[in-house]
Amino acid sequence: MNQNNLLERNGCEEDTLHEECGVFGMYDFDGADVASAIYYGLFALQHRGQESCGIAVSDTYGPKGKIVSYKGMGLVNEVFAPEDLERMKGDIGVGHVRYSTAGSSTRENAQPLVLNYVKGTLALAHNGNLINAPELRRDLEYTGAIFQTTIDSEVIAYHIARERLNSATVEEAVSRACRKLKGAYSLVVASPRKLIGARDPYGFKPLCIGKRDNAYILTSESCALDTIGAEFVRDVKPGEVVTISPEGGIESDLSMALGEEQEARCIFEYIYFARPDSHIDGMSVYESRIRAGKYLAQDSPVDADLVTGVPESGNAAALGYSLQSGIPYGTAFVKNSYVGRTFIKPKQSSRESSVQVKLNVLKDAVAGKRVIMIDDSIVRGTTSDRIVRMLRDAGATEVHVRISSPPFLWPCYFGTDIPAREQLIAYNRSIEEIREIIGADSLGYLNMERLSQMVDGLPVCKGCFNGTYPIEPPKEDIRGEYFDKEIDLERKMSR
Repeated sequence: MNQNNLLERNGCEEDTLHEECGVFGMYDFDGADVASAIYYGLFALQHRGQESCGIAVSDTYGPKGKIVSYKGMGLVNEVFAPEDLERMKGDIGVGHVRYSTAGSSTRENAQPLVLNYVKGTLALAHNGNLINAPELRRDLEYTGAIFQTTIDSEVIAYHIARERLNSATVEEAVSRACRKLKGAYSLVVASPRKLIGARDPYGFKPLCIGKRDNAYILTSESCALDTIGAEFVRDVKPGEVVTISPEGGIESDLSMALGEEQEARCIFEYIYFARPDSHIDGMSVYESRIRAGKYLAQDSPVDADLVTGVPESGNAAALGYSLQSGIPYGTAFVKNSYVGRTFIKPKQSSRESSVQVKLNVLKDAVAGKRVIMIDDSIVRGTTSDRIVRMLRDAGATEVHVRISSPPFLWPCYFGTDIPAREQLIAYNRSIEEIREIIGADSLGYLNMERLSQMVDGLPVCKGCFNGTYPIEPPKEDIRGEYFDKEIDLERKMSR
């Protein structure tokens, strides 16, 4: 199938991976307002979600149960005006940036969710994807629950509220609710007097603790701590529920922990999602990408004049390839930093490509040269085809593509927007066939065994590469759509 047919079948301009969300919570024990700090924390997490964002705060010294929230569609600096933050008075709060993998892209589905119930109020922000959300949702609906959103985060909020009726503390309710959840989740929950964080037992999604003066922070990535001048305290452990309060400081409940041998962090946090200046579970994201590039140079060498990365996640891997191979590293692409995922895409009838709106090639850097282009992944192949063509149009004599991950062969059910198998370019195709489709002179992927090496042996999930998942995947998603049973059977037979 040629590239035009691929694009026509997919009906999709965008060919990049998406994370679901980023979370940020803060509690200032001295009573200072936290909305501004949460805003800048979300700004640092903008790469994790560009569809919607929100902040919810409350004042622990004011009327109990009063939460002020504001959320909307778009980027953080588009949604919030100075006057919005000014009116958000409160010393405890949570924030969220979102890209939807479950539930439609609407303002109603923006987070944080604010819940008013018989025991008080809760504000909740969630990163991840539950595989048993439809089942949990139906159970609630048959007992009278009325949902305002189509996201699994609301299912979590309902279960926390229900468990709170029979729990001595809110953190006990969060822990009991989490035991019902299957899948990926990092949660930040603000109650009237406590900030609570929870991470699923497999550790799919990151969550860490920070401190600034007498304020404590829970956030998806350590880079958000740096942004507000906070110090990193530690990562929340897989299966841990942490409770932060002036009376108890940081209290830990590890009763859900499974043990390191069962942990399964999403490897794409290190390959693509996280910012390179973040550290996750003791591993530098930047160093992991440097290593991936070095492994590519060792395993897939090629003679060339220039190594370059596709911004941003390809840059560190390209530097690693250059360091290992001795081939000069250089900048070949200029990225338009003001284009997010919400920009108005050119019509198919026009000459503009959405790729060229985001990227432009430095002709002086590539003309007459053999170029090695490093990218983090190839999903459908539509973007790779266009970038290769752009390099050739700029005068590159050869374009060799190297990918700092193995080929995608299976979908993800835990919060990464990897599509169905039939839409993956690597499905039922050899590397040579993929090379021909994207128009490269050669193509090489990261070897599977290198994944553990690049993160110092941390247990990671490789399900999107080999079809072996830490948890049995679901038969339906949050919208009730059933997955192809033949594909599911094929997955089981390939184990």
